[in-house]
Amino acid sequence: MSKTELIAALDTDSLKASQALLEKLKGSVKYFKVGSVLFTAEGPAAVDLVHKHGGKVFLDLKFHDIPNTVKHAVINAAKMGVYSVSLHLSGGGEALRACAELERRPKLWGITVLTSFSEYNLFRAGFRGGIDKTVKLLAAQAAENGADGVVCSPGELIRIQGLCGHKLKFITPGIRPAACGAVSAGDDQNPKRSRTPREAAAAGADFIVVGRPITAATDPAAAAAAMLAELATR
Repeated sequence: MSKTELIAALDTDSLKASQALLEKLKGSVKYFKVGSVLFTAEGPAAVDLVHKHGGKVFLDLKFHDIPNTVKHAVINAAKMGVYSVSLHLSGGGEALRACAELERRPKLWGITVLTSFSEYNLFRAGFRGGIDKTVKLLAAQAAENGADGVVCSPGELIRIQGLCGHKLKFITPGIRPAACGAVSAGDDQNPKRSRTPREAAAAGADFIVVGRPITAATDPAAAAAAMLAELATR
């Protein structure tokens, strides 16, 4: 069974706040997510900051556009030296394939259904098959068109692994530590689709993505260490 890696989400508004987190987590966390909040505030400097601290970057901008536009976004991400990027699988197989065929590129991680979504949210967004069926269809499309990984909630992992075999890595957001109990009020994750680090690892996650349980903790280093310990004892 492969090791499950922790990705800490740098969902901050500034380089200063991100640097403080990076300094606290240095030596314990290797992968960091740079998402739309930090990237729109600071741009490529946010990626450079992670690299200066010895980390690897998951650039989580969820590209969703025509194939040529997505391809060139991935080309630019490659120039920044990021480890991986995210793109919406609902953008279609052609866009994914255009990126997969690039000679030099980061890992391509396809977004299935956002972990905040409920069945109602998905239906209102125009998808009529339900979460499980939609995730399965999108994961199959990822495998067929050259993706390196699939992003989904931990609860869907077991149901899609058989479709994808060993072709794909599985990346799971919606992670909440056991000590927190249920998802708290005001949290935008769907409690029915959230899992603890140990549960996600046992289901087959290759990476877990964790934001506020680490970044909003009084002691981020201790929070990350607790999660890493939980992963080690799955």
